[in-house]
Amino acid sequence: MECSFCDNATQQYFREGDLMQERAKLRRYFPGANSAYGFYSFFEQIIGSEARRVFIIKGGPGVGKSTFMSKLGKEMQDLGYDVEYHHCASDSESLDGLVIPAMGTAFLDGTFPHIVDPQYPGAVDEIIYLGEHWSLNGIMESKEAIVKLSAEIKRTFKNVYRYLAPARLYLEGLESIYSADGALDRGGRLNRLCLELLEEIFAEKPPLNKAGKVRSIFASAITPQGTVNFLDTLVDGYSNIYILQGDCRAGMSKVIERILDAARLRGYYIEAYHCGLDPLKVEHLAIPELEVAVIMSREPHYYNNPRARCVIDTGELAIPLSLSLQAEKEEYYRNYRSALKSAVAFLIKAKSLHDELEHYYIPHMNFEEIDRLRCETRERLLNYYR
Repeated sequence: MECSFCDNATQQYFREGDLMQERAKLRRYFPGANSAYGFYSFFEQIIGSEARRVFIIKGGPGVGKSTFMSKLGKEMQDLGYDVEYHHCASDSESLDGLVIPAMGTAFLDGTFPHIVDPQYPGAVDEIIYLGEHWSLNGIMESKEAIVKLSAEIKRTFKNVYRYLAPARLYLEGLESIYSADGALDRGGRLNRLCLELLEEIFAEKPPLNKAGKVRSIFASAITPQGTVNFLDTLVDGYSNIYILQGDCRAGMSKVIERILDAARLRGYYIEAYHCGLDPLKVEHLAIPELEVAVIMSREPHYYNNPRARCVIDTGELAIPLSLSLQAEKEEYYRNYRSALKSAVAFLIKAKSLHDELEHYYIPHMNFEEIDRLRCETRERLLNYYR
């Protein structure tokens, strides 16, 4: 890969990187979610306190923040570095963040709704302001349209959350069904299942001599493209994948909670993937040191993996529902799907409005200068960690 902005040393890095490309891994997350509680952010979990360098990218819509991170991520992959792409819940094809774990480096979109500012200016954090590369006079000519569109986008997102709030309540109603009349046998089969899984996962693995750590993040999100998940990239290469399926949501949640608590007490690092609709709940988890992942396969994101170690039907944990409870369950599902469909329709509208807003910025951007800045930033990274 050749670039007119690169020095000879970096060109050599790219040639060497071609040999390392097969080893580079790519993982995808959502750091934020359109949830029943509004926009919910785990941006502080994109990179932890061990960060060596954090670049916060500022600028308006359409100025090239996502493209900057996407191109840089691809270049670092070509050089053999593992990368994490953190996608935008309001457009799953755009990026809100980029992490290069081996370098302890992150790039973050620092604009609304996930406003990020430096915590340790200069020492760790610095701002990349792409507004330095626009024609301000051209943008100011469209001030009235920009203000009007921005207000309409905010109003549209409020409508998204007005539908996601009842969608969560309908799912809660579904879970409550299995608490009725002792439908979920927690005292027997559920406890035995949890004990069997804990024994299988942690057998002959003594506790580690360190504190357990949990990274909270999203593997899925409700987006204009529908419900999107990146589970395949997060469990790629894992040899111990457990899939929980069926309608018994309360049972699946209990299994996840107990495995997460056991891993944390034993000192493991855990990635806890929260529910995009209800971020207060964890729906998947991964324990990288054990190559273990426990995945819920349920509406709206069913998951299949032929390499799964075990597929557990949680329906077997519950006694059959009465006809009245079965009818109640089906009604909850209908209402949930209707509310979710309406929320996605408003997300589609919000994205369309945002695309329109970008058109007032794109013609006034100097993207050649932004490309030059990206290459200079990459040079700096390679010099830091060379």
